Amino acid sequence: MSHPDVIVVGGGPAGAACAWFLARQGAKVSVLDRARFPRDKPCSEYLSPEASRILDAMGALGRIQEAGAAHLAGMRIRSPNGTVFQGDFVAAHGWRGYSDRGVALPRTVLDACLLDCARDAGASVEEGVRVTDVIRDARGRVCGVQTLGEGGSKRQRNASLVVAADGLRSVIARRMGLAHQARFPRRIALVTHFEGIEEVSGYGEMHVDKAGYTGIAPVGNGLCNVAVVIPAGRAASLAGDRAGFLLRWISERPHLAPRFQHARRTSPVHATGPFASHARRAWAPGVALVGDAADFFDPFTGEGIHAALRGGEMLAPAVLQSLAATSLARADAGLREYDESRVREFSGKWRVERLIGAAVSFPWFMDRAARSLSRRKEMADLLVGVAGDFVPPREVLKVSFFARLLADALIGGTLTASHHSESAPRTGRVPASRTI
Repeated sequence: MSHPDVIVVGGGPAGAACAWFLARQGAKVSVLDRARFPRDKPCSEYLSPEASRILDAMGALGRIQEAGAAHLAGMRIRSPNGTVFQGDFVAAHGWRGYSDRGVALPRTVLDACLLDCARDAGASVEEGVRVTDVIRDARGRVCGVQTLGEGGSKRQRNASLVVAADGLRSVIARRMGLAHQARFPRRIALVTHFEGIEEVSGYGEMHVDKAGYTGIAPVGNGLCNVAVVIPAGRAASLAGDRAGFLLRWISERPHLAPRFQHARRTSPVHATGPFASHARRAWAPGVALVGDAADFFDPFTGEGIHAALRGGEMLAPAVLQSLAATSLARADAGLREYDESRVREFSGKWRVERLIGAAVSFPWFMDRAARSLSRRKEMADLLVGVAGDFVPPREVLKVSFFARLLADALIGGTLTASHHSESAPRTGRVPASRTI
């Protein structure tokens, strides 16, 4: 029996997208995942407006719309002192995404849909198969994987190339010595679903406080994704009771507790993290990393699913180039070019994510930045547009953007007349900061 051209380890968005783009070009692809689908997955379950382009290309966008996916017009962020700012995806800055809305739906629906698309394109999908290690040839190149079936059966599977799309704790990245964990910020997330939360709108919400932050987003059919993100050092305080910790967290926050008074939790509380994982490079001879296996900083900006889909789209041409190469050097060159293009594609967003991560870690600065952004709607829209993957990160990495933001922070949020937003009253008085 001939072996596949490519083994894709992991059937999440990165693996399914890569498999789809490869299979539709005629590559023989085998997708392996230890889970059986549909399966739940701790995740913010948010897809940015630009993610819809790839979903549409794969034939998945219509399917998830029919499944009742929620649509998000933007984001609302609450700082530790209660100041709120809102950014909209459709705004006066003129940048537009593939869609005017973000999409949110449970991973049980999304992942199964994407895997079906990969199957339809011709990829083979095997569920309930755990990858335990890589196989190397006499030259040290990866030439396959070792697997363990649900019944305990061990097997070696060969392929011309292996794609590691196996997530934050990638077995492949660890075996290849490519995984790297940053020391800051080190956070973990508790994720679940509720129905019946009050005052839910068509916006994703992030509530930042001194101990961590809470994310709330509708995901369709009356459900909301609720995530509590805390420093990894607080993991011991969970005491094996994730649900109890999450419910206490909500009940101790006056701005959240009333909204959950009549809400009902509908799924188990899953834990994931620590985050801030980054591969030293996203390839080695015979193997390439994509999605969370290659990089995942923090869930605050919701970068995971779009980066996974886009990474799979970018990796596929490099894999095809590597498969068609007439020498090992040319095969490696294709994967090296993928890694370089990946850095060019995502490096600006990485910088923005790390700046936001630092701000979230320092309540004093977060409060003052929120005060400024609540009064400068155009800046809030740009920042949320970058998080939505359609505004170029350079727009908020400009010195002028930070100069305006820091000016308010340094003077304690007092604005001079020359800094008034266009929405200020004609009297010249600045509207009070909103709170929720």
